[in-house]
Parts: sequence; C-alpha cells; structure tokens
Amino acid sequence: MTVFAVEYVYAADSGALRDEARPAHRAWLAELAEEGKLLASGPYGDGAGALLIFKSADEPELNDLLKQDPFAAAGTIAGIRTTEWAPIIGLLAAHAS
Repeated sequence: MTVFAVEYVYAADSGALRDEARPAHRAWLAELAEEGKLLASGPYGDGAGALLIFKSADEPELNDLLKQDPFAAAGTIAGIRTTEWAPIIGLLAAHAS
C-alpha cells in the first residue's frame, strides 16, 4: 500500500453546500478511517480546502475512491492535488511502504 497526500481546494462560495454535505462527508471519512484507508484528514485554517492522508494500492484506486466523497457529489471541490508521499519520521511513518 502507498500513502498519498490529497489536497482539496474548495469551490468559491461553496460554504453552504459544504455545510449541507458535511455530515455525510464526515461519515464517509469515518468509515474509511475504520477500514484503515484514511490515516488523517482535516480542513485548512483558512477554510479554502483540506488535507487528507490515504493509504491505497495505487493512484487510480484512490481516484475512484475520491469520486465517492459526498463533497464531490455536492460539487464543492474545485480542485484536487494527489501526491504520493513517504512519511519517514513520526506517527505516520509506520504506514510508508
């Protein structure tokens, strides 16, 4: 399994849509965390996006998973940047392949 850092950039003026979709989004994330697919997630302090850390077999599998995010279905995500990441030191280091 590979660790990926995923950065969301939220669509401008999507705050109300995010508020509406947030309970489903967080339930989806909690399920992925229980399955060991999501290692960490949270919004940026400025509210413009979020960082999510996933474990996935490969990037195509991860992209298929991200399409299931209720935020994606609600149209609140303007951009996604996915980067393979190798945590070397710290709490997530044990997840690096």
